[in-house]
Amino acid sequence: MRLLDRYLLRELLVPLGYCLSGFLIFWLAFITFSEMDEFQRQGLKAGEIATYLFLTLPKTLGYVVPLGLLLAMLYSLTHHARHHELTAMRCAGVSLWRLLVPYLGVGAACGMGMFVLNEVLMPHSLDEAEELLTRRQRQSGGEEAWQRHVVFLDFTGGHTNVVGPFDFHPATGQMRKARVIWHAADGRRLELAAERGVYSNGHWHFFQVQQNVYAPGQPIPSERHLTNAMALPDLTASPARIRSEIKVSSLSDLRAARGMSLSLREIYDYRRWHPERGRDAQLDTKWHARLAAPVTCLVVVLIAVPFAARSGRRNVFVGVASSVFLAFAYFLVQRFAEALGLSGRLAPWLAGWLPNLLFGLAGVWLTARTR
Repeated sequence: MRLLDRYLLRELLVPLGYCLSGFLIFWLAFITFSEMDEFQRQGLKAGEIATYLFLTLPKTLGYVVPLGLLLAMLYSLTHHARHHELTAMRCAGVSLWRLLVPYLGVGAACGMGMFVLNEVLMPHSLDEAEELLTRRQRQSGGEEAWQRHVVFLDFTGGHTNVVGPFDFHPATGQMRKARVIWHAADGRRLELAAERGVYSNGHWHFFQVQQNVYAPGQPIPSERHLTNAMALPDLTASPARIRSEIKVSSLSDLRAARGMSLSLREIYDYRRWHPERGRDAQLDTKWHARLAAPVTCLVVVLIAVPFAARSGRRNVFVGVASSVFLAFAYFLVQRFAEALGLSGRLAPWLAGWLPNLLFGLAGVWLTARTR
């Protein structure tokens, strides 16, 4: 690594550490105070609140890291420009594009770190945070703990099997008042009505079951059974899959969909479970938005350099105002594009990548015009 690169990295990493720490403390404090009424209502203790904040960390870092990197970039480059260091570097034959290399390295590292955190280390952290927040309420066994009228489709054996409607308890993974329409391997159709269902040993067990059996092509049941317990070995959908089904099904509500965080694994699994849906605009939009998220840190670098490199003798605090304006504009475009993609008014790939394309190309164009 060249001496110049080490110098630029050192001058960037110090303010970056301060910016990330400051924004993270501010954001966590904001979440704590805004959610304090809910914490008290749910009876969470200090340790549980700390765990909740830790579980929401990936979502928080999605805002904090790009904003902190942008502010640190603007501060560092403005400081170099005020002391004519950028002019000296360029007079020595170092192009502005060459100066970007260490900054792009930091941006790539931040983006990959966010991707690994969200997709590998804590892919279901927001679900776990929500479960922690409502754990006492769900464990109380009250009616508010159950999610009602859940339905999902299973395609075992080449048939469309309908599981539901039923009430589902996310904390325990149990069903109640469950109805199942299942196609057996021998061509018979089974219709079950059970008071309770429990997932064990890789499949579902139902209790207090009324079963109607239909011969192939017959509209009238050929057999009727009442039994206290019945296992359905072919029904292997786990409670985790049911929770995923519930989560993805809420994409139909555009307001809920805009605030929903789906991992790439969840989207991939849902597509594998539901091949009949083919290309879905809402799922595709979430997929591309997830892929585009780590690239945000590289876009931050491209857009910060031309804004700061031409700052001359301006005060370094101009960087603060610039970062706030740029961050606001970026997230505004991001939300607008995502809403258009979820509603089907914009191609999913464009909805996911539009903010990065707009600001990235703008950064490249402004950098090329910087003198």
